[in-house]
Amino acid sequence: MSKLSYVQMALMVLFSFLLTLGLGLWLPEILSAFVKLFGFQDDTVTYSIVLMYLVFVLYLAMPSLPRGSVKVKDKAILITGCDKGIGFALAKHLHTKGFTIFAGCLLKDKNGEGAQTLEKMKCERMKVLQMNVCIDEEVREAVKFVKSHLKEPEKGLWGVVNNAGISTFGEVEFTSVEHYKEVADVNLWAAIRVTKAFLPLIRRATGRVVNVASMLGRMGLASHSAYCISNYGLEAFSDCLRYEQRRWGVKVSIIELGNYIAATGILNRDRIESIADRMWNEAADIVHEDYGKAYFDRQTMIMKSFCSSSSKDTSLIFDAISDALTSRYPYSRYEPMNAYWWIRLHILAHLPTPVADWLYKR
Repeated sequence: MSKLSYVQMALMVLFSFLLTLGLGLWLPEILSAFVKLFGFQDDTVTYSIVLMYLVFVLYLAMPSLPRGSVKVKDKAILITGCDKGIGFALAKHLHTKGFTIFAGCLLKDKNGEGAQTLEKMKCERMKVLQMNVCIDEEVREAVKFVKSHLKEPEKGLWGVVNNAGISTFGEVEFTSVEHYKEVADVNLWAAIRVTKAFLPLIRRATGRVVNVASMLGRMGLASHSAYCISNYGLEAFSDCLRYEQRRWGVKVSIIELGNYIAATGILNRDRIESIADRMWNEAADIVHEDYGKAYFDRQTMIMKSFCSSSSKDTSLIFDAISDALTSRYPYSRYEPMNAYWWIRLHILAHLPTPVADWLYKR
């Protein structure tokens, strides 16, 4: 696990101070009102505060509690989007853990750099395959490839990590319906396509499905509607799949990434410029007139700064995915992100919407 920065530690201290203040001043008054309303004894307030604080502490401590682990030997994992970024690094990371890796690459047939680098490892446990997750035929061929290279196909495939994804930005009036579809095709429909194709093998192994999503699958953010929609959909799919696969012993986990744009390479300044040019050119004249080019350019600069401020340390991501694949009792959701985004996510997820909107003025 990576160490917290001074800013992150300061945020956590501030959050703890506010929590303590709330528990000490406001919460007793609120609980006292409820106690009087329902006719309970006064000492119920004290017990309630202690219980709530204990639950909160346990919630924060749970990730560090031992939950057992499964044996990695002879277990195989399929990872999508291994050409670069997180997928490429994750394939190498899980390989060092002892897994047999099936690294799905979009550009293997075109001699992509990432695919070639993985192939040059010349290891029996690293197998690279061509896989465009948006094309049904390529996914079907990937299933055949995996089956033919498993040591014991009848025992199935231990895990699928749906990592392939793209990012974008843009306000609703600047984003075409076609662009919404393009983003969802990779981030949502491709994950569903791959999961459905490999699920029989996963069930045979009583294995794992790990879907790499985003914190923006649980909270909205201005200028990110296309990306948010695709991730909200992936969250819903993962939840439904988890309920359905429980009877088979298959565990389904969601990895809700914070701002790791720089680390993933999913979006860079050149890509932002390309998307901005496309959006401006496709927008209607009345949108140009009402918003103005100056406003549009400011939003583009904000997106560039968002990329520049992103975290480059992927250790939290790898720890989360590794735990989802190896823990006997993996979590349904993992939140690898810095303190700022963790606090913001839970405030937006749990506070009343008017209060959360006022705090962050999204």
